[in-house]
Amino acid sequence: MQVIEVVSHLDAVTAQAFLERLPKHIRDAFYNRADEIGYPIEAVLESAIAASLDPDSLSFLDCKPG
Repeated sequence: MQVIEVVSHLDAVTAQAFLERLPKHIRDAFYNRADEIGYPIEAVLESAIAASLDPDSLSFLDCKPG
């Protein structure tokens, strides 16, 4: 029997709601990083949360496109 793993990611609406409640300088840093690496803001936010919970997870240092 094949086991299917369901992977959920942070959606754009939830990311926006979360970011709106952060201090402006932190919110701006997230948006600047997303623009810098060309990733959606929800992916950058999810990466930051994952890195804070698991030091072995994908981090900003791993987000080097090209």
